[in-house]
Formats: sequence, structure tokens, C-alpha cells
Amino acid sequence: MTETLAGEVRRRLVLALDFDDSVLAMRWALRLRRTFGVAKVGLELWSAAGPGAVTELVGEGFEVFVDLKLADIPNTTYRAARVLGALGARYLTVHASAGAASLRAGVEGFAEGAERANLPAPAVLGVTVLTSESEAPPELVAERARLAGEAGCGGFVCAAKDLVAARPAAPSLLAVVPGIRLAGRSNDDQGRAATPGAAVRAGADLLVIGRAVTEAENPEAAANEIVGEVLGAVGGGTGPEQATVGSEQAEEATTPPRTR
Repeated sequence: MTETLAGEVRRRLVLALDFDDSVLAMRWALRLRRTFGVAKVGLELWSAAGPGAVTELVGEGFEVFVDLKLADIPNTTYRAARVLGALGARYLTVHASAGAASLRAGVEGFAEGAERANLPAPAVLGVTVLTSESEAPPELVAERARLAGEAGCGGFVCAAKDLVAARPAAPSLLAVVPGIRLAGRSNDDQGRAATPGAAVRAGADLLVIGRAVTEAENPEAAANEIVGEVLGAVGGGTGPEQATVGSEQAEEATTPPRTR
């Protein structure tokens, strides 16, 4: 695998640091940094460590994905997003169920915070329907992806199988897919899981991966398996209807993800 290709795969992979201890979270981030270029700070780690978790990961060279799924009134969303933008976060989730005004407020606040700190423009990601739900009405997914695009978001979040509905509604946005599981492993509480290869072939740009690696018997081996599946999928493949948990064959290819 070439250095360029390795970098492309690494930029696609988001490590979900779902821990209640910032020291433990950082140990995992550093342990798997050769595979994952993006580190996700969710509610658990944010509740334990707050802004320090973001700044420490930024300092280690990670792009940081703050997954707080903001869903408040526009003014509150704007002010919270502005703080997060100034911390150096690259991505921030705002739940599309909060409506167009809150999505726009998140976009504006996040961008303003980054600009004030002389940082590159970040991206708000509009969350459609949580992957813990067993079903997601296609029309609802499409509407929320459309709202994200109209509000100026840089991307949307949905399950792999929902991309068939979301992508046509927001074709220029980054598609972020959580609920990633390797074939033959437990789906845990994920109602609409997909393998890494299936998700990429369905059109995913970023894959959010947590327990599939951090709870694996051999985390490095699991990470390598994920990389192999992504490499086998980035050069082409099938459509969104194939985004279900199954086995994939790994072969090298070079199509890069969308860039924003």
C-alpha cells in the first residue's frame, strides 16, 4: 500500500473515543493513530473531560469530530458551536430534528469560532436518524439531509443503508456513517449496522468506528481488517442497497473520498 493511499484511508476513518476517562481515551487514540486520522469526542468523553479532550487531541495532530448532536434553540446552538469552533474541532454534529434555523445557527457559530481563532473552516454535520433505530423512514432521512444542505452544513450523518435516500437529497455533502461492524461480530445496540466495505461502496466518505476496534480481542488486527475492507471498496462496487453486514474482499484501489 502506497503512502498516499494509506493517507487517504486514514482520513476516512474516525475513531470513536467513547470512554469516561481522558487519559484512557488518549492512550487509545495514540495506539491507533496510524489507522485513524480523525478522533471523535462524544457525550461520554465530553462529560468526563470537557474542552480539554478536544484541545489535547488537536495538539496530537488529529482532526477532531465533536459528536454532541446539538438540538437546542438557535441562539444556544450558535453560542455552543462558536466555542467548539474556537477549540479547533474539525467536525460538529447538530441534530437535524432541531430544524433549519438551529442547523444554520450551528453552521454560523462553528465557522465564526474557527475564524476568530484563525483556524481553517470547519464543517457541521447534520444528524438524520440515529443508527440505534431499527428502521429509518426514507422520506425522513432525505428531508433531514436536504435541510442540512440548505443550512450550509458540510455533511450529514446516517446509516449506510440510508444513503440511497440521503445522497440524492444532498449530493455535494460529506456522507458520514456510524454503526460500522465487522462481519460476524455483534452489532451491539446498532439497529442498522454495516461492514466497512459495504458502507464505502454505498457512498460513505467517513466511517465512525468505536467498539468494533476498542472492544476487539486484538484491536490492531481489527483495525487492519477494516483498512483492508476500505481498500477493497474505494475503487468501485455496488450500490446502497448492498449496505448490510457481510464479508468483503480486500483489494487495492485509489479513488479518494469527496473533499469539502
